[in-house]
Amino acid sequence: MSTFTIGETDFLLDGAPHRVISGALHYFRIHPEHWADRIRSARLMGLNTIETYVAWNAHEPVRGEWDATGWNDLGRFLDLIAAEGMHAIVRPGPYICAEWHNGGLPVWLTGLDGIGLRRSEPQYVTEVSTYLRRVYDIVAPRQIDRGGNVVLVQIENEYGAYGDDADYLRTLVDLTRECGITVPLTTVDQPEPWMLSAGSLPELHKTGSFGSRSDERLATLREHQPTGPLMCSEFWDGWFDWWGGVHHTTDAAASAADLDALLAAGASVNIYMFHGGTNFGLTNGANDKGRYAPIVTSYDYDAPLDEAGNPTEKFFAFRDVIAKYADVPDEVPAPASPAPAFSVDLVATGDWLPDGAGAPHPTLRTFEDEAHLGALMRYDVDLDTVAGSHALLTFDDVRDMAWVMVDGVFVGRLSRSLHERALTIPAGERLTVLVEEQGRTDYGPRLGEAKGLFGPVRLGDRELTGWRSVPIDLADVATSIAAGGATVPTGRTGLRGTFDLAAPCDLFLDTDAWGKGFAFVNGFLLGRYWRNGPQRTLFVPAGATRAGENEIVVVELEQAAPRADFVEAASLGHLEE
Repeated sequence: MSTFTIGETDFLLDGAPHRVISGALHYFRIHPEHWADRIRSARLMGLNTIETYVAWNAHEPVRGEWDATGWNDLGRFLDLIAAEGMHAIVRPGPYICAEWHNGGLPVWLTGLDGIGLRRSEPQYVTEVSTYLRRVYDIVAPRQIDRGGNVVLVQIENEYGAYGDDADYLRTLVDLTRECGITVPLTTVDQPEPWMLSAGSLPELHKTGSFGSRSDERLATLREHQPTGPLMCSEFWDGWFDWWGGVHHTTDAAASAADLDALLAAGASVNIYMFHGGTNFGLTNGANDKGRYAPIVTSYDYDAPLDEAGNPTEKFFAFRDVIAKYADVPDEVPAPASPAPAFSVDLVATGDWLPDGAGAPHPTLRTFEDEAHLGALMRYDVDLDTVAGSHALLTFDDVRDMAWVMVDGVFVGRLSRSLHERALTIPAGERLTVLVEEQGRTDYGPRLGEAKGLFGPVRLGDRELTGWRSVPIDLADVATSIAAGGATVPTGRTGLRGTFDLAAPCDLFLDTDAWGKGFAFVNGFLLGRYWRNGPQRTLFVPAGATRAGENEIVVVELEQAAPRADFVEAASLGHLEE
């Protein structure tokens, strides 16, 4: 058994001063078959610790249906870290941000009537308590003082930027201790005095989150944490991308210099991210600071280890810095090698949109009303308009993208990102609106907001009522496309094809010839693509492929070429000038 404690100036491992040199890996963003490889690469860069968030909504997307297996096997992930001889830091939230949908909070939770998020509201505290007990059942026996490798557990996440409910934080601390967590507890906030003051408690060890001006930020942190080790527990070495933006990178030498300054000051560090991974499926978050900006599928983050697990220039720059302060293994990860490049002819199977059905409702139903965790929902309403007339169709809000049809004919698209809520439509008998939820906000006051169409909806001066709504299951759509017949590839369509591989391997799917939609390989939802960019490829992990015949299915929302190109390397888009 070992001990890990906080001393007057340092972390203490078995009573001796110890510096934490950590990197972030999110198990829920990495195919489980790649976990061990990514952890090993972290050790080869010189890290002695791995940090991970816990994504509540990955473990419990449906209330009461807890899952800690497969992709959600946190225990196995921590054990693999231990097998590599490394320590672990666990950050269970319950709110994590992380550019992850809904900031990690389950949709069923944020949709509860009267819920008070991230504060001492009874029903929120009750649900959070159940969640944390489940997490701590996994974490507690793996603490370092029980023969495991977990050395730190974080309380909440950057809470000072959101609230100042000390009773809420104390409830989390008390519960954490009741559940047998004995290692030191930390908080993290940006090094702004008001955030550091509001986001912690005297008994918790404060850490900072920043990516530059290390000396200045550490000085601010020291003012609020006068004793114990200084730690930047989110050293931002890159940034995330959003649709319609650019691919963000940071200069490797500049990032390494900031890391050097941080370590030279004697601080501990957690590099965010060491390896970002991918927002597979529908897991991307979104920001909204006056303009809605959904996060792309890739979470490459310009990290030392790229999206496919290859070492970058930043990996070696950071490794050289770490070697000045700690022992670094002689071995390095293998350099990147080109992925197989080939093309696959696809068969267009025609419009995949399910028929409208269901009983009319007096008001519009949200995704939450339908308990729908998917990305798409169909809305229909009868028009009874006068032939030959046109009228202005107006919604109170569209979350987040809507394709509008009259009698089955496409007439226009509305984008939340562009603040579009109205368009002129022709006469007809039925109005159909296909809505895509593009990513749930992960930060700020819009956390937990509902998705769908919001009224009143007016056509001219008349309110439209009697709406019918049909949730669309993407997996069911993909299955129907795979079994569909051939047709002409026009507009919204399904596409399917097959390709052979000698053995499972990582691939990069080029989506540049397509419009907007979702891609599957062997039934595994890779994520979203969009010509809007910046991202131009989808990462296909080897674990989603197989030797022999493989199947690709594309659910296209607008217009796609009937061909799939697999390319040698990722293309994440243009950079800032």
